Amino acid sequence: MKHLSALLILAIFTLPLSAQQTQKPMLYGSSWMAVTGKPMAATAGAMIFQQGGNAVDAACAMLAATCTMWDTLSWGGETQALIYDPKTRKVIAINAMGVAPTGATVAFFKSKGYNFPPEYGPLAATTPGTPGGLIYMLIHYGTMSLGQVLAPAMHMAAGYAIEAQAANTIEKDKTMLKQWPYSKKVFLTHPGEQREAPEAGEIFVQKDLLATLTKMVAAEKAALKKGKSRKEALMAAYDRFYKGDIAQEFVRGSKEQGGLITMQDLAKWKPVEEEPLMVNYKGIDVYKLQQWTQGPVMLQALNILENFDLKSMGYNSSKYIHTLYQAMNLSFADRDFYYGDPNAKPSEPIKGLLSKEYARQRAALIQYDKNDPHIGPGNPYPFEGKQNPYINLLKTRGFEMDTTKRNFAPTHDLGNNSPKEEYQDRLWRGTTSIEAADKEGWVVSVTPSGGWLPACIAGNTGIGMSQRMQSFVLDSALNPFNVVAPGKRPRVTLSPSMFLKDGKPFLSAAVQGGDTQDQNLLQFFLNVAEFGMTVQKATEAANFNTNQLWLSLGGTKTTDREPKPGQILLNTNTPESVRNELKKMGYVLSFADRTSGPVNAVYFDWKHGSLWGGSSNHGEDYGIGW
Repeated sequence: MKHLSALLILAIFTLPLSAQQTQKPMLYGSSWMAVTGKPMAATAGAMIFQQGGNAVDAACAMLAATCTMWDTLSWGGETQALIYDPKTRKVIAINAMGVAPTGATVAFFKSKGYNFPPEYGPLAATTPGTPGGLIYMLIHYGTMSLGQVLAPAMHMAAGYAIEAQAANTIEKDKTMLKQWPYSKKVFLTHPGEQREAPEAGEIFVQKDLLATLTKMVAAEKAALKKGKSRKEALMAAYDRFYKGDIAQEFVRGSKEQGGLITMQDLAKWKPVEEEPLMVNYKGIDVYKLQQWTQGPVMLQALNILENFDLKSMGYNSSKYIHTLYQAMNLSFADRDFYYGDPNAKPSEPIKGLLSKEYARQRAALIQYDKNDPHIGPGNPYPFEGKQNPYINLLKTRGFEMDTTKRNFAPTHDLGNNSPKEEYQDRLWRGTTSIEAADKEGWVVSVTPSGGWLPACIAGNTGIGMSQRMQSFVLDSALNPFNVVAPGKRPRVTLSPSMFLKDGKPFLSAAVQGGDTQDQNLLQFFLNVAEFGMTVQKATEAANFNTNQLWLSLGGTKTTDREPKPGQILLNTNTPESVRNELKKMGYVLSFADRTSGPVNAVYFDWKHGSLWGGSSNHGEDYGIGW
């Protein structure tokens, strides 16, 4: 790529901490910044920037590239984004989450013996949202054609050197992939051999996916040739995917393998532009997507933590960890019961949940000397002038509004041992993150997901289907707002973030990792806002994770998802004194070498007119700035 040698590339080698204090160097740029989960995808964003695209164009190119690489998501998954528009000076929320298809009812899944919809396969699939979300962002906020932003991904689909992480995941999951004929055809490139998956560095070719992307671009080009506008041409590509021959093959392939998605489901679905939710934390406006995501968890936690002097506690002291753990438990307990699709009935009490007065009430429940394993949902309804219609339902679930009678945790989980490997895998599963910014002021934060390996491919489209149905519940006692129904969006973990200060972008950040996303993003933000860390140091700094929540992803049995009160994942560098103090408070400790989560972020240095990129040392995440 022209001028590639001049790019400031976020190095993957480790520098001495004495010289730098971070394992990756800070990334600086004056014109643009592109950070995402894979080096090749970050390069796709850089290519688009060099061709004159804005941050939205670059984000779309990175999204397309990561989807083509399979390990953390694919084209049949879902996309959700926050975009700062410098023209209006507003943050915009893009909801490109698919919906439950026709026939996806509580009765249907219970008839198959499920307590939750399945993790994998055609019955786990919502309608695909990523193609529509990408095109929507491009139409309304981008500048380029679909053909331009898909060019890197199409080049990859024609054949790219597959990285070890995806190749080894395919080999690990090959038994499951063999259940689905179209997945077997695409992924198992060496059938019958000892290793049936591609080897790391092998040129991985996806002919069906390339044909699908080519059809979409051809629809755009044909419309332009007929004199149609840019928007009309992009919509022609959209319609070919959701209403035309691509849709027909997707539905046929899904049904052949037992899926529920219909042509009507695809034709009716549309991406939605929404007002984001926002709270102010000590002068910084923090933006999140609405309550069909877990994003408001971070907003609730910040409202609670505003009542404490966190800085005086000291970064990752036992008191600091305990206070954040309790604030997160209170917020996740509300998430687990009150969050759901705001476009479906009943309506969630989001105004009450984000009330500063409600946060003060919740903060008063924190016990300073021990973990509370019995924390349950609060009652936000009085804080928006309403009666709670679900008090009796909470009681049947074991909760009491009388805080002296709380009983939350399943007794068999109290004081249990450190998390099993499969539980932790569900806690961290899937997804990637995308951060893009440019000198014109456009900022994009995306947390796309769905269709990760082992993915079920729909027919000869090359498109892996989403697995997001598993985030619904089948029992209203768990969450009356998130019960599966056709046309409804599940409450997901996906949660990009945007931060404004003095009316201007301050930070933009996102992270992969299931139920840990807003745990890691909360701590990342506090690292900057309370402890003055640079954006790179904040992405690498040791975080902790709570397991005292209901898992959003996992098995179909209730025991696969239940909270594990008091369990905490700490960094291996946690001092012995902090460990001992936490044990005295009732915590059950486990440890990992890297606990930051793969946070990607951009900081806006208005003093010098520059962009600072951060990408944690947790995984393969990578950035390029200019």
